[in-house]
Amino acid sequence: MTELSKVHGSKASADRLKKRRAAEWRLKAYGIAAIAFAGAALVILLSSVVLNARFAITETYINAEITIPQEVDPGNTRDPEVIGQARFANIVRDEFRDMFPYVSGRSNRRELSDLYSSGAVFELRDYVMENPEVVGDRIEFEFVASDVTDLYMKGAFGTLEPQDNSIDITLDFIGDDTVEIVADAPIFSGMQALVRQDLVKLADRRLEEAGRQDAGVIEFERRASVAETEEERALNQATADARAVERDRLRAEADDLMNRSRDPSGFEQVLETNPSVYMDVNEGWLRITGVGTNTATAEIVVPMAERITDPASYSYYINEVPQQQRPISDQKIIWIEELRDAGAIETKLNWRFFQAADSTQPELAGVWGAIVGSFWTLIVTATLAVPIGVLAAVYLEEFAPKNRVTDFIEVNINNLAAVPSIVFGLLGVSILFALLQLTGQDFRQTPIIGGIVLALMSLPTIIIASRASIRAVPPSIRDAALGLGASKLQSTFHHVLPLALPGILTGTIIAMAQALGETAPLILVGLVAFITEAPTGPTDSSTVLPVIVFSWSGNPERAFEAKTAAAICVLLLFLIIMNALAVFLRKRFERRW
Repeated sequence: MTELSKVHGSKASADRLKKRRAAEWRLKAYGIAAIAFAGAALVILLSSVVLNARFAITETYINAEITIPQEVDPGNTRDPEVIGQARFANIVRDEFRDMFPYVSGRSNRRELSDLYSSGAVFELRDYVMENPEVVGDRIEFEFVASDVTDLYMKGAFGTLEPQDNSIDITLDFIGDDTVEIVADAPIFSGMQALVRQDLVKLADRRLEEAGRQDAGVIEFERRASVAETEEERALNQATADARAVERDRLRAEADDLMNRSRDPSGFEQVLETNPSVYMDVNEGWLRITGVGTNTATAEIVVPMAERITDPASYSYYINEVPQQQRPISDQKIIWIEELRDAGAIETKLNWRFFQAADSTQPELAGVWGAIVGSFWTLIVTATLAVPIGVLAAVYLEEFAPKNRVTDFIEVNINNLAAVPSIVFGLLGVSILFALLQLTGQDFRQTPIIGGIVLALMSLPTIIIASRASIRAVPPSIRDAALGLGASKLQSTFHHVLPLALPGILTGTIIAMAQALGETAPLILVGLVAFITEAPTGPTDSSTVLPVIVFSWSGNPERAFEAKTAAAICVLLLFLIIMNALAVFLRKRFERRW
């Protein structure tokens, strides 16, 4: 055995080899873990967006008959301008009040009008203007439901869970609006248990508050003991005494709540912090306001067809989402359930989301205006950035002399690719606005100013990608063209540039995809306009997809959360398509040398 064999076959050599293999295994494990972590984060992000977007896939309509009174067109002129001046809001409001004649009170009637969208009034007006022959007739019309109604129908605010209704009950009517329910068995024990749980939670909160008051007593008594003046001592002692009284009151209240929660035969009020309970009896609806083991009191929300004391059948429901935690009241839920039972509510695919522009009402808002605005902005961006970027790359790579000036230009192009996009927005605000105002027209909030800013931002990416693609063409192509008598210009544009075109297209599409997703520079140059109609050209006021996502995310209505998530999905779809197109072009036309 040679000396070299002894070295490589020794125990130390085996240990070193084992360590190298362990290090290689750890490196692979770290790589796999990083990929798994990134993939899991991506899945969680996309799942969250898609789950929120599911509420925007469909929209809810209320089907109702409505009479178009002759007062809409008193002269029977069938003139759309005359019809358009009629008060359709009052017509729709009165029709819904006729559908629910038992609803009284100003606040209740106002809440009744919240069942349908305010945009439904304008849709009815437009329909009558287009079909004036319906004036004086009673027609069926689909009213767009309000955002709250729509979300309730999709289960965003809880659902009515049916309970056991096999136990006989007896009704004792107390006045016009209240009824006492007595069951032959403890059917309300489940609801009573939920109320007791809330009592325990409330008692715990009261004890926490009492603990804070007790800490205040100790602190103010300490301050009183070290006070330098009698006045200061008296003030701190009075504060400590007041806090002690409040502490004792909270402890007493907590003890009372705990005792009530332990009483199996107790009767408790159902508060807005408790789950809501409803009963459907004899074509009427009751809202439970208090429960015992087998007794309950209820408010009559929908009058019964007949006040019978021993109904043959009934339905009993619990909505576990308390009224305090949802923007829809119990009585509005009952009205919606009435419409559902009558077959007057219908859910359809939400094509409006892809056909409408922005709106203050989430149920009417759509992304079509933003899609068209993004299209015009990208047209302006591509028109400016692509020819300038490609020609700059051709010059720098094929014609420019290699000196300090070109080196300085190349370094700054690379630096511009790393500049934050908001800097280009500041450039647009400070310089481009002033230059465009020299034309005598106001281009703020238009795709022109947005396209120019995005073109400046995209130029470095296009130039760098185009130069890399041109550089990848073998020198033999140039030499062969020059050897056959072609000029430098002919060699570049007839031979080199066509062969570099796949890479140039790939870089251009990636730059356009990056521009499509930009938000900050476009917000700075004013593309945050509230646009209710899609722009017809690059000089119209408009907005773009990323900006509308930013705008909707700041709206307080919960329905805008779903619209925001759906708009994100649309934006991601366009980005995926553009990147897939770039990959396809590279694979389809790429040549390997």
